[in-house]
Amino acid sequence: MDTGGNSLASGPDGVKRKVCYFYDPEVGNYYYGQGHPMKPHRIRMTHALLAHYGLLQNMQVHKPYPARDRDLCRFHADDYVHFLRNITPETQQDQLRQLKRFNVGEDCPVFDGLYSFCQTYAGGSVGGAVKLNHGLCDIAINWAGGLHHAKKCEASGFCYVNDIVLAILELLKQHERVLYVDIDIHHGDGVEEAFYTTDRVMTVSFHKFGDYFPGTGDIDDIGYAKGKYYSLNVPLDDGIDDESYHFLFKPIMGKVMEVFKPGAVVLQCGADSLSGDRLGCFNLSIKGHAECVKYMRSFNVPLLLLGGGGYTIRNVARCWCYETGVALGVEVEDKMPQHEYYEYFGPDYTLHVAPSNMENKNSRQSLDEIRAKLLDYLSKLQHAPSVQFHDKPPDTELPEADEDQDDPDERWDDDSDMDIDDRKLLRCRVKREVDNNELKEQENQKGNAENTKGYDTAEDDTTFPGLDVGSLAINEPSVKVEQENTNKPADQL
Repeated sequence: MDTGGNSLASGPDGVKRKVCYFYDPEVGNYYYGQGHPMKPHRIRMTHALLAHYGLLQNMQVHKPYPARDRDLCRFHADDYVHFLRNITPETQQDQLRQLKRFNVGEDCPVFDGLYSFCQTYAGGSVGGAVKLNHGLCDIAINWAGGLHHAKKCEASGFCYVNDIVLAILELLKQHERVLYVDIDIHHGDGVEEAFYTTDRVMTVSFHKFGDYFPGTGDIDDIGYAKGKYYSLNVPLDDGIDDESYHFLFKPIMGKVMEVFKPGAVVLQCGADSLSGDRLGCFNLSIKGHAECVKYMRSFNVPLLLLGGGGYTIRNVARCWCYETGVALGVEVEDKMPQHEYYEYFGPDYTLHVAPSNMENKNSRQSLDEIRAKLLDYLSKLQHAPSVQFHDKPPDTELPEADEDQDDPDERWDDDSDMDIDDRKLLRCRVKREVDNNELKEQENQKGNAENTKGYDTAEDDTTFPGLDVGSLAINEPSVKVEQENTNKPADQL
């Protein structure tokens, strides 16, 4: 068994993990528009499968508290967040210049409830990070998150707000080093760019490369300054199958865990790398895709699982249901139970689908060369960069819920003195759905403030000495050294 990172109390890989799962029942109602491949309905389909397979009863189920402006501005520019909050389908024709400036309108359309959608999926990812930071679970899941293309000042590739960057910033408050792994078919460009110059976050992306959106992610893009060798890119060609994928994934990630020793791992589980995806060109089976989750789980390090791409929505739901089972240590039956979306999964009505017979254009020689080059990059890293917390920022607190407060937003008055420029820590709050079994646990864990509807943010006048660019201050996130306005809009999905 491969080991790495810090061991959790939950023990070896065979022992079940404590899992937090974030889901908002409204998320499936958001609609990008007719013909658009991104369909939030897939999250609702996934949830229905989890319910009918009986997996929800094995997890803590949370409704994410929506992220607020100041939460999003921890990474994103104020004017961009203001634009997202105010733009509507009815007003967009009056703001053509702003639409162009922020790359909104084609791949990233304006639709009803756009800002609420962003608040919801970002709130789930940050809420998961908070739970991990407080030791309230071993694995946190937000299938609505993982929108890895969004930049500081613009939307990209169906992504408006980069919930992953926000979640990593939250994890950095507790952990000296955070690892980001991306198995979406598209390069995780937004996350890589955000942390390109720091040695506190390592990004590793496995993706299709060559005449394919977003066009970044060359094997020679390895980070800059202190971040050199802390960005790894694994460029792949059409038709890669399970065996070829894991020929690269396992040795590379095993070495990353050995050398980098992260305190927490964020795994973006984009399902467009599956065989038969509407926009993808890989040939992974659901079990092959889930093997990445199983492998990263085996290191016994706090793990945040996020969604991402995936455009054949019946297979997306299949995949994320199965991977939730992997997180729980439960083998899910192939025969699908009857449920409200059962007809989507005909004619076989099974969880797993066979990969196709498409050609694997990744030769053994090319795979050998990629693996050797990336392992060589990793050999140049110092083991576990030392990060001095001269002034460690205070943890995000989880106070007891105020049951008498009908409107939770009243506790966070917009007229209060909690301004962005005060360098407050991120404060996306999380509502909980509590069942009777959890109440007993909560009584035993009052010291950890298990029963919570929201979390507070303490003042942070300190910085992270290990980071380069403004120590990831609220208004100065670490970004790749290039002009923001050179980000090209998507010309190919």
